[in-house]
Amino acid sequence: MKYVLTPIAALTAMPALAHSGAHLHPHGSESWLAVVLAAVVVIGTIVLVRARAGKGPRR
Repeated sequence: MKYVLTPIAALTAMPALAHSGAHLHPHGSESWLAVVLAAVVVIGTIVLVRARAGKGPRR
């Protein structure tokens, strides 16, 4: 199936079209997304491990 989709995808590919309109995000600052995602995964893992160990959040 991947051999069928490759030529179709190549034939239907279009260039990326830029526009002059306003952007909701500045270009080139996407690195914070990876940091936030990694922090969410780490914090979620810590919460999950602590919950399974029978220890609730520290107070």
